[in-house]
Amino acid sequence: MEFMNLEKIEGNFIVLENEGASYNEVVEIKVNNKKKLGQVVEINKNKVIVQVLGDIQGFSLNNTNVKFLGHPMKIKLSEEILGRIFNGLGEPIDDLGEIYFECKKNINGSAINPVSRVYPRNYIQTGISSIDGLTTLIRGQKLPIFSGNGLPHDKLAAQIVRQASLGNNLNEKFGIVFVAMGVKYDVAEYFKKAFEESGAMERVVMFLNLANDSVAERIITPRLGLTTAEYLAYEKNMHVLVILTDMTAYAEALREIASGKGEIPGRKGYPGYLYSELASLFERAGIIKNSSGSVTQIPILTMPNDDITHPVADLTGYITEGQIVLDRNLFNKGIYPPVNILPSLSRLMKDGIGEKFTREDHQDLANQIFSAYAHVNDVRALAGIIGEDELNEIDKAYIIFGRCFEKFYLGQSEFENRNIFETIELAWKLLGLLPEKELNRINKKFLDKYYKKTVESDF
Repeated sequence: MEFMNLEKIEGNFIVLENEGASYNEVVEIKVNNKKKLGQVVEINKNKVIVQVLGDIQGFSLNNTNVKFLGHPMKIKLSEEILGRIFNGLGEPIDDLGEIYFECKKNINGSAINPVSRVYPRNYIQTGISSIDGLTTLIRGQKLPIFSGNGLPHDKLAAQIVRQASLGNNLNEKFGIVFVAMGVKYDVAEYFKKAFEESGAMERVVMFLNLANDSVAERIITPRLGLTTAEYLAYEKNMHVLVILTDMTAYAEALREIASGKGEIPGRKGYPGYLYSELASLFERAGIIKNSSGSVTQIPILTMPNDDITHPVADLTGYITEGQIVLDRNLFNKGIYPPVNILPSLSRLMKDGIGEKFTREDHQDLANQIFSAYAHVNDVRALAGIIGEDELNEIDKAYIIFGRCFEKFYLGQSEFENRNIFETIELAWKLLGLLPEKELNRINKKFLDKYYKKTVESDF
């Protein structure tokens, strides 16, 4: 049905009468022979509120025709989407023409039935030691990166896209869905250039919502990406890694839309349903029965003022299975990537590493490094009081370990791709800086097999 007149225009919302509309239904809006899309966001008896996906320039109560299309927003899908770039509404923007699609999918998806879930096993290799060795990403997991303004999360995201692989499982199909929300034009160009020059673009599907695009579009963009990932994983049996950046921009778009609708705000002005909105995205990661594919997520969010208790970071931590935390102090020391391992963790790591997947000593090795690095911080605090020269020999060894660990293990070039075995061997080399008796988190049989004494000049 097509409606000729509007009752009200407010912000990016239009109000009209229609008793047959449904929530999330797509509408086509015609103004001065130009077409725009909208989405039903609220229904109150016979009144319908439609959010316009774009600007409302030229809209008036009398010149606007609204046609209800009778279905929610859908995306066209086929295996041809690999290597393609789309805008935040799923329209191609790479000058390669339209997609020849084999199906259309509702972008809103649905929650995975818990009974149908398969427990995540095995890992995805990022080529970054601080992630692969200590906060290993498991297939089907959702593992966010907590960053801050000015920290190199964009560089890290690009490196993960370039280097990510299934490790030694070369026979399985692997793809990446990269979703950028509210990014500046130069950042979007950086991502495109990085993927194309490295040759990674052929296995990537990109969705780009720019900072000057509609906030309403920003709500739709991650759903397009996740629907694409589900199609590739569960219908084409691919292992798919989804990178979502920046979830804070998504949450702020939600806040702006809720404010425009006159809803009662919650913490820091965010809507009370922020938790369920984030969960509706994050819980679309996983593995399901009768499919050999998986959907793994790395959401990236910037914490305002580096505040990990900020609502977006806080709620994300409740929903996801761990976090990778970027640290400003490490960044200021010139360490890249500046991953602070102590507040970082991967809750599913223990189930996707070890003898069957990486190496038998991986878990013990990670436990020992966490313990040793935590002790480094205690020793540094003591040295700040009494001076480094007054430390005993063991504490001095920890100071050397901490210095080398940050420089050679945490620190690596953005183009350095270490496989999981190189990461494990480097960890053993670093632990050789400490006396064997200090390595009390490692099984004796692994110490006998792998431990070798090293000195700082060996690095």
